[in-house]
Amino acid sequence: MDLSGKVALVTGAGRGIGRAAAEALSRAGATVVVNDLREADAQATADVLRAGGHKAGAIATDVSDQQAVEAMVARVVKEFGRLDIAVSSAVYSDRELFYEANMDGFSRTINVTMWGAFYLLRASARQMIAQGEGGSIVLVSSPHAELAVPKSMAYNMAKAAVDHMGRTASLELAEHNIRVNLVHPGWTDTPGERKFFSDDELKVAGAALPLGRLAQPAEIARGIAFLCDPASDYITGATFRIDGGVTLVRGRAAPTPQPSEK
Repeated sequence: MDLSGKVALVTGAGRGIGRAAAEALSRAGATVVVNDLREADAQATADVLRAGGHKAGAIATDVSDQQAVEAMVARVVKEFGRLDIAVSSAVYSDRELFYEANMDGFSRTINVTMWGAFYLLRASARQMIAQGEGGSIVLVSSPHAELAVPKSMAYNMAKAAVDHMGRTASLELAEHNIRVNLVHPGWTDTPGERKFFSDDELKVAGAALPLGRLAQPAEIARGIAFLCDPASDYITGATFRIDGGVTLVRGRAAPTPQPSEK
């Protein structure tokens, strides 16, 4: 895999899958601009990339703000000359019964997870069209787009929208040689999951999955990097499942432990 000369922007890259994706793209030779809501988290990931001998930048931006996302893409181009790869990994999720949900958290989940992905998709596509040299956009979605997971209505809704967003964009951007693909990670051991579950709960739930464990962020990141590789230039509009077989057990729903009372 060779991404030398490519400039990539990864949202939500301060930790978890986004950080692993930034590291994978960097190892493949891309200059990676790390986005996160928190400046310290974005800089921490960028520092790791630079320590590995790679060129990197960091931008703290709330992806639910359209103008801020457009300004971020413009800044990437100003500082690094172009944008070839965009990966949407920023996410927010509250888990409550929809009829009891705090609407601020419900709305925040949708604004970050759905609108944040759209704003990055739109701004990056416009830049790639202007460059006239194609590009690759990967939207990190979820099996929640298809599975009605209880206490996750806002997240389920947002990820279902992201799936349709990505497929529609792949058709509209094909004439510009801009590929848009989706990744469905399975249950992955990330700081986001530890917002809801203890170590013991994750171990028990992971053991009940088809492969007997949760995924690691680096395993998802390899798939993201594969889709960004120019050698994958006949792949667009695809949904790449890296889920350890979790969606194969719909008939006997995968275990969903309830969050601990903290």
